[in-house]
Amino acid sequence: MTDPNPRPSPNENHLLINAYSTHPDSPLLPVSRRITESGCNLVDARLSTVGRDVSVTALAMGSWDAIAKLEAMLTRLEREDHIKLIWYRTGEKQIQSDLLPYIVEVVAADKPGITFQLADFFDRQGITIESLHCTRYRAMQTGADMFSAQITIGVPASMHIAVLRDDFLEFCDHLNLDAILDPMKF
Repeated sequence: MTDPNPRPSPNENHLLINAYSTHPDSPLLPVSRRITESGCNLVDARLSTVGRDVSVTALAMGSWDAIAKLEAMLTRLEREDHIKLIWYRTGEKQIQSDLLPYIVEVVAADKPGITFQLADFFDRQGITIESLHCTRYRAMQTGADMFSAQITIGVPASMHIAVLRDDFLEFCDHLNLDAILDPMKF
């Protein structure tokens, strides 16, 4: 019988780190420095400015002792540099070769609940959201409050894309959202 949670190989331990600081200070440099100094490798990272804060999500990989050293360094970094940090051990993402990457773009007059309604639509279809960026802004010409979202989704290969696209566009028409759903171009 295969163990569903096998132990990682000695050099493939993963630590997921979320770091937050106030703009214009970014936690990217101090966090990536600690990852390098601990002997780990930064294998994935995201940086975003949201409101007045800058957030970094980073995935570090290394040997068990390098990850332990990194955890100690992060404790000191949090205490000494007043960066808000959350971290925990994790694993690498399992490859799902049966998912097709699609891009969704939505623009609409801003109103509460749009992000929830989009997430709910995709969840009910059995579609995973891989990444999401949404923002509120003022239209240049009219000053109206607008909503914009860019979403990367994983569509099961067995799903009929034309039916999905029709259902999605009907859903968006009902909510008065201007939207597209296209395959991701690499």
